[in-house]
Amino acid sequence: MEIDSRSKVRRILIVGTGALATLFAWRLAGAGSEVTLLGSWQAGLRTLRTEGARLVDARGTESTVRVHVAEDPEACRDAQRAIVLVKSWQTARAAAQLVECLAPDGLALTLQNGLGNYEILAEALGADRVALGTTTAGATLLGPGLVKPAGNGSVSIQSHARLGQLPSLFESGGFRVNLVGNAEALLWGKLVVNSAINPLTALLRVPNGELLSRPTARALMRALAVETAAVAEANKVELSMGDPAAFVENVARETASNYSSMLQDIQRGAPTEIDAICGAIVRTARQRGLPAPLNEACWQLVTALTRASGEMVRVAG
Repeated sequence: MEIDSRSKVRRILIVGTGALATLFAWRLAGAGSEVTLLGSWQAGLRTLRTEGARLVDARGTESTVRVHVAEDPEACRDAQRAIVLVKSWQTARAAAQLVECLAPDGLALTLQNGLGNYEILAEALGADRVALGTTTAGATLLGPGLVKPAGNGSVSIQSHARLGQLPSLFESGGFRVNLVGNAEALLWGKLVVNSAINPLTALLRVPNGELLSRPTARALMRALAVETAAVAEANKVELSMGDPAAFVENVARETASNYSSMLQDIQRGAPTEIDAICGAIVRTARQRGLPAPLNEACWQLVTALTRASGEMVRVAG
């Protein structure tokens, strides 16, 4: 597909080269946007540069779109729209890169997991250049530049004066887009799901749906969801999911064959986002004078499991 490189409107910088970054690059570039991925993972950069962003569908059919890649922020100078899709522990590095390359009137949209990413970006770039969002899209990284999607997913973005054509570009890439007045509730809603599913699948080494078939795992999943929702409520966040336990069970059912991102990290011997998920929930609970023993246990167990895996490999970002 030929892309009009002269059109600034359709130019998008994606910070990251992992599973979600590759998925978003494939869908946005395939819809006609000129996409550049900025990262440090050498295998990912090399493969994306030579082979493009590749996707394997449910039938096993592989398709490719061409993308640009960059390791040096100088190559992305004056970027107008950036989508941050690195792991939470890489956000500070991403912020430093964007300081160098985001245009003065540009916008960086974070669609990351966990708490604290927006604050790190806003401190470095200024709140007027950062937008908060969430996505339910998922993908499994099969190899550098190669992903298998987990459903179409949606993108929810807090209203921002500088969004411009970004929502329509997501829609052209096949994403369902929701513009909301307060993305914090969406962020905490995703946190309820991530805290209940991700650490348990990582510790048990099972896909999401397996949690439903193991009574003790199912009970823990439900209890984690309720505990996280209680912390959100204490933090004056109004969730719209109704019964958090039933909501999380439904997510696990709908994504039964998916391997959570945290499990994928454990399998690759990579750092996880446990600090920004369960760790952040525990820290927030402490500030509100609440106990969060299940989140704290998961935080400590996944941290111990990660450190026990030995030397960390260089991972996507």
